Amino acid sequence: MTDPRPGSAPGPGRRLRVLAAMSGGVDSAVAAARAAEAGHEVTGVHLALSANPQSFRTGARGCCTIEDSRDARRAADVIGIPFYVWDLAERFRRDVVEDFVAEYRAGRTPNPCLRCNEKIKFAALLDKALALGFDAVCTGHYASVVETADGRRELHRSADLGKDQSYVLGVLDERQLAHAMFPLGDTRATKDEIRAEAERRGLAVARKPDSHDICFIADGDTRGFLAGHLGSAEGDIVDEEGRKVGTHQGAHGFTIGQRRGLRIGHPAPDGKPRYVLDISPVSNTVTVGPAEALDVVALTAVKPRWCGTAPDGPGTYTAQLRAHGGETPVTAEPVGDELRVRFGEPVRGVAPGQAIVLYDGTRVVGSATIATTERAGAAVGRGTG
Repeated sequence: MTDPRPGSAPGPGRRLRVLAAMSGGVDSAVAAARAAEAGHEVTGVHLALSANPQSFRTGARGCCTIEDSRDARRAADVIGIPFYVWDLAERFRRDVVEDFVAEYRAGRTPNPCLRCNEKIKFAALLDKALALGFDAVCTGHYASVVETADGRRELHRSADLGKDQSYVLGVLDERQLAHAMFPLGDTRATKDEIRAEAERRGLAVARKPDSHDICFIADGDTRGFLAGHLGSAEGDIVDEEGRKVGTHQGAHGFTIGQRRGLRIGHPAPDGKPRYVLDISPVSNTVTVGPAEALDVVALTAVKPRWCGTAPDGPGTYTAQLRAHGGETPVTAEPVGDELRVRFGEPVRGVAPGQAIVLYDGTRVVGSATIATTERAGAAVGRGTG
């Protein structure tokens, strides 16, 4: 365990040139206001990411509409900071949307929010900010950057674990953390209190609903979105013995651990619910079985990214496997370009394509993308790789 000295901005005590990413929501607006109130020279920027910029929030659940950009501009005016809109729609389409579709095409389950943080907010945006002379990028994420006694910077969970978003920031490396600012990370205020703060500051977004789901799928219909990009192709749903138990219109419409929407016409022999165990995009086959067949005891992950120095051998950590999931004890070891993980007890709902994020106490050690899994009782690894 590290013994960090709290701090939510690069170089505590310094007046910084800060680029505040303003989505048009309440969290990013309050974060920008706090950065300005702390004495930093803040400039607001809204990232135009939508492929359909004419869309409005009515009926939508994303965060990239024209209405959002206008809300962000109004908030910047109230805070009294300069404001710009940067068009990163093409970069977003290539690095996030196309990646999302390609991962589902390959039978994997990606996390687009994590990919957006890696490729857009702390790659494209940060690189441009540094080139323009800014010292830091500020966002409304609930996470904390702390500085240790020897001057290193670490990513930690938010003070309020109920709102913690460190999982989707686990892709940030040491250089990016050196220029990251999360003014909300040290607060234990409830969301209602954040909204009350926004209201006190005169920010009109104080009562604006939170964005949720996948921002580029406005209606929340992920299966319909994927069908529009990948088409429909009837395939078989089979049990663990390979017996056909149903059909589907595209293997890309399923995820490991899914129970609802299988549309299997007759019950399992034991009468228990069945879950998606494996997805084979080559044969367009979905394999289903009992819940206990989902138990995973180990996995191999690829493309590790470390929030600081990479571990030099095996270690004991806790791991988080989804944005709103809990922690589970693991032993993990980097081996070449892979991360090999063994769970202290079996876990379920682990799908290739998901991110696994390692923690040492509250400190984020790093993350990697799950490639294969080993199921309990299996002689060899199972899972779509």
